[in-house]
Amino acid sequence: MASYTKSMTDGSEIGNILRFTVPLLIGNLFQQFYNIVDSAIVGRFLGSDKLAAVGATGSITYLFYTLCIGLATGAGILIAQRFGAKDTDSVKRLIANSAYALAALGVVISVVSVICAEQLLRFLETPEAVIGDAASYMRISCAGTVAVAAYNWINSVLRSLGDAKTPLYFLIVASVLNAVLDYLFVVTFSMDVEGAALATIIAQGVSALGSIVFAFAKNPCFRLQREQLALDWHIFAKCLTTGIPIALQNALVSVSMISLQRTANSFDNTNVMAAYTASMRVEQLVQQPFASLNVAVSTFAGQNIGAGKTERAVRGYKKSVLTGFVFSVVMLCVFMLFSYNIVGVFVDEPEVLSIGEKALKLTSLFYFPLGLIHITRGMLNGAGDVGFALINGIAEVVGRIGFAAILVNVPGVGYWAVWGTTCLTWVLTAVMSLLRYKGGRWRRKIMSSDEELKAR
Repeated sequence: MASYTKSMTDGSEIGNILRFTVPLLIGNLFQQFYNIVDSAIVGRFLGSDKLAAVGATGSITYLFYTLCIGLATGAGILIAQRFGAKDTDSVKRLIANSAYALAALGVVISVVSVICAEQLLRFLETPEAVIGDAASYMRISCAGTVAVAAYNWINSVLRSLGDAKTPLYFLIVASVLNAVLDYLFVVTFSMDVEGAALATIIAQGVSALGSIVFAFAKNPCFRLQREQLALDWHIFAKCLTTGIPIALQNALVSVSMISLQRTANSFDNTNVMAAYTASMRVEQLVQQPFASLNVAVSTFAGQNIGAGKTERAVRGYKKSVLTGFVFSVVMLCVFMLFSYNIVGVFVDEPEVLSIGEKALKLTSLFYFPLGLIHITRGMLNGAGDVGFALINGIAEVVGRIGFAAILVNVPGVGYWAVWGTTCLTWVLTAVMSLLRYKGGRWRRKIMSSDEELKAR
């Protein structure tokens, strides 16, 4: 089992976390490469209006995708804890039942999102000039939610077992495939924005299928007996009760992003929309090291808490916060020097470049609170304090809606309210996360998994 699983309950805390983070980070960067290639090819070959159309779908498609991510994350927390406790039978039952939960969710989201695409975009006040292209892009993207669910499920399971490398290998192949198909569909075959959406879905499906086939062929934890494959309502329910708060947190974050997208759209200025789309793509890229630390800290905490080593999990969290601070300082320097060039990857219109450059400089001042959110969430989730995830999600909704409502009415702020709201929301959410951790409630929330998930 040593080749495809990794226990993080012994050795250097930060060493374990960073070794786990590196392949996660590489994988997340390749994942973002999907979005960057889509945006760059659409923006360069089809123009800023088409880029605005793609960007208009970002918040709502993220909402659907993130429900799958949340449920997969919850399953991963349970598996990490049982793996740390060396309860192999429960690990295998969790693998099977979490797959059933993710498959059902993926199918439902695919159907609903395709049917309601245009109505949702109109709710976001998407300008008529781009709504046709936006709806076409969204229908194709959301039709592939089943592939997204499968991809996030297998990634979460493998990572909870300490294997961050297998998903990476398949993701690299899929990223290259996505880039090739993007150019082929959009430029060579002139398939417009629909080609970019189709390329991404095909590539993600390849990554998911490859990872799943390989895991069942090579990883001993996937060698399931008939009784372990059976639907167990007790374990199925546990996957849902652990994953749903995280899924709801992610959904609420997405709702807050939708609200902010609506604010950006309300200015009825395609330059602002294009700049917002470009800055969001860059922000998603910058978040990847923090997101990778989130998963690494969650897995580290889950395994160690499952093994009864809570203080070791705390030491790993504190060292991860220091790592996040160092990265924030480095990124601040990069964006102060190169924001104009970075935005230029996506667009070449002077007004869009000017807005995007200033936006990136502003948000880079607040990267440490952003990192603190990710790392602290990882610690709390790994400890099983998933209830706070929902509270944290509500805070993001209140922040993005509330700060936006205030800032748009401040004379002289104008469309800068969009990026100012983002920064203030990061600060609010980081403070709440830190207060939750410092309060110690998560220690009382540590799950008694031996009793709750004991094979019956």
